[in-house]
Amino acid sequence: MLQIKDLTFSAWGRPFLDNASVSVPPGAKVGLVGRNGVGKSTLFKLILGELQPPGDEISLPNRARIGSVDQEHPATPVSLLDTILEADEERHALMVRLETAPPEEMGEIWERLIAIDAESAPSRAAEILVGLGFSQEDLSRPMAEFSGGWRMRVALAAALFAEPDILLLDEPTNYLDLEGALWLEARLRKYPHTAIIISHDRELLNASCTHILHMANRRLELYTGGYDDFEKRRAEKLRLLEANRVKQEAERAHLQAFVDRFKAKASKATQAQSRVKRLAKMQPISLPPEERVAPFVLPSPPRPLAPPLIRLEKADVGYEPGKPILRNLNLRMDEDDRIGLLGVNGAGKSTFAKMIAEALVPEKGEYLHSTKMKVGWFHQHQIEALDPNDTALEIIRRAMPEASESSRRSRLAQFGLPFEKQETRVDSLSGGERARLLLNLVAMDAPHVLILDEPTNHLDIDSRRALLDALNDYQGAVILITHDRSLMELVADRLWLTADGTVKPFDGDMDDYARYVIERARAAGSRPRQVETAAPVSTEAEPAPTKPRKKDGPSPSTLRFAAKKAEDKLTAVAARLARIDDELANAAIANPKTLADLSRERAKVQSDLDAAEAAWMEAEEALADT
Repeated sequence: MLQIKDLTFSAWGRPFLDNASVSVPPGAKVGLVGRNGVGKSTLFKLILGELQPPGDEISLPNRARIGSVDQEHPATPVSLLDTILEADEERHALMVRLETAPPEEMGEIWERLIAIDAESAPSRAAEILVGLGFSQEDLSRPMAEFSGGWRMRVALAAALFAEPDILLLDEPTNYLDLEGALWLEARLRKYPHTAIIISHDRELLNASCTHILHMANRRLELYTGGYDDFEKRRAEKLRLLEANRVKQEAERAHLQAFVDRFKAKASKATQAQSRVKRLAKMQPISLPPEERVAPFVLPSPPRPLAPPLIRLEKADVGYEPGKPILRNLNLRMDEDDRIGLLGVNGAGKSTFAKMIAEALVPEKGEYLHSTKMKVGWFHQHQIEALDPNDTALEIIRRAMPEASESSRRSRLAQFGLPFEKQETRVDSLSGGERARLLLNLVAMDAPHVLILDEPTNHLDIDSRRALLDALNDYQGAVILITHDRSLMELVADRLWLTADGTVKPFDGDMDDYARYVIERARAAGSRPRQVETAAPVSTEAEPAPTKPRKKDGPSPSTLRFAAKKAEDKLTAVAARLARIDDELANAAIANPKTLADLSRERAKVQSDLDAAEAAWMEAEEALADT
C-alpha cells in the first residue's frame, strides 16, 4: 500500500501540498486528475524520491519496485525485442547466469525460469510492442534506428513488461495514436499490481481505473470508481457542502440577531454570552474556489457551399512522383459530416489531412471542391514550431493586422489568455495555453472544414469538454484524428479507416475497432521464441569436437515439472474451446454479431490449443530422452 500522511511540500516559490493524506489500496488502478499546474507530476517525483519531502510522510511497501516512464529509451545497438526482455531484471540475470553456470546449478536456474514463465516472455513482449504500434519486422531492428517518439513507446513497453509493484504513468497516451491508446486501456485493466496514471483521457479513466485521486486546493482526495463516478460524487459533495453552508449562515444570522437584541439586557446576558461562544466555535464552511474554463471560439462559416463539399475520385497522393502513400481514394464529404479518421501511425492519416488542406496535390485522379472553400488545419507539430521568443499578442497582431489593439487583446481573452498572459513569451506558456491559442487561431476565419490532428494532447479534461461543446456548436465539416476515444465517439458520426495504402469507410463503431486493435496485438505476439540453453564453460582442456556438442539441459525433475505444466495448460485451453463450442450451439441465429464474435474467439482458442499441444509433445519428448 502506498500511503501519504500529512504531506506539506513547496518548491520553486509556490506551495503544492498542504497536510495532504491518502492511502492507495494494493492492486488499485488510480487515475490522478486535477487542473494543469496543480502539481501532479511533482507528486510523482516525490513518490519516486526525485524530490524529497520534509520527513517520512510517504511510505511504501518493503522492497516495492516502482516503475515510471520519464524519458525515451536510449538509442542502443540492442534489438527492440531484446531491449524489452532485459526490462525483466530477474529473467535477464538468470539467462546471463545460464551461459556460464556449472552443470550442478543449471537445474536450479531452469526451475526458476519455468516458475517465472520465462519461455513465454518473448511472446508477451511482442504482444506489448505490437499493441503499442510496432510491427513484427520492427522487433529485430536495433534501438538506434527508431526516432525519439518511438523510443518513448519503447520505454512504456519496458515498464509494462517489467510489471513493477507500483507503476507510475504520466500522460501515457500523449505519444500514442488511437490504436495504441485503445490497447493500453485494455492492458491497464488487467495490470496485476498498483498503477497510478496521470491522464486527461476520460475514456481511459472510466474503462481502466478503479479509483480517482483528485488533486485540488493542495489536497488529495480518493474516490472509488471511474471518472464519471468521481464527477457525480464530487458534484453531490459540493451540493451538500453548499446546503450546509446555507444552513450554517442562517443559524449564524439567528444567533447574531439574538446577541444584538439582548446583549444589553441584564436578564438575558447569560443567554447572549452563550450564543457569542457558539458563534466563536463555529467553523465557517467554505466552498472550493470555482474553477472556470474559458470556452473555445470556433465560428461557423457564414453560408453553406453547394454539396458535395469534397469529392475524391481515384486519387493517388504522396510525397515523391510514382510513390503514392495513398491510392485510389473514392470518397465524398458534405458540410455537416463529422469524420473520425482511424489507422495506425504511418498508415497515411497525416498525408490525407495535408491533401485536404491542399498542402499536398494528388498525383493522379481528382480532388474536387469549391474554390470558395476554406480549411482550418490544426496539427500537433504547430505547437512545437512556435517561436519560443514570440508572444501571444505578437501572434494575434500578425493574424489581425487591421484590427485595433483593444480588439486583439479582447480576442485573446476570448481564447482563454488573460491580459497578464498576452505578453508572456511562448516558451513560458503551458502546453495547454499554446494549444488553446493555436486551436482558436486556425478556426478564426470561420472555415468550412476543420481538420484537427491530435488537438487534445495538452488539454485537461475540462478544456477537452469545452472543445467538445464548441465542436458540437460548429456548423462546418470536421475531420478528426485523435487518440482520445471519448472525443472521437462524441464528435464523429462516420469513421474512415486508413490502411493498406488507402482510405475507406469503416463498417463498425469504436467498440468494434477496439476489438480489432486488441485481437491484432494478440495475434502478432502468438509466435514465442524458445528459451535457449547455453553450454557451460568447462575449466578443463578438451579436444575440438568434430560435431556440435550437445548442450547440457535441465534435470529430469525440471523436465517433469515442465511437462506437467504443459499438460495443465493443454487441459485448460481444451476446456475453453469446449465452452465456446457450447455457446456457439446455444447462440441465437438471429444475433449475427454474437455468432461472429464467438467464431473469432474460437479461431483464436483453436490456435492456442494447437500451440499448447505442440508444447506438451515437445516437453514429453524431452522427458523421454533423459
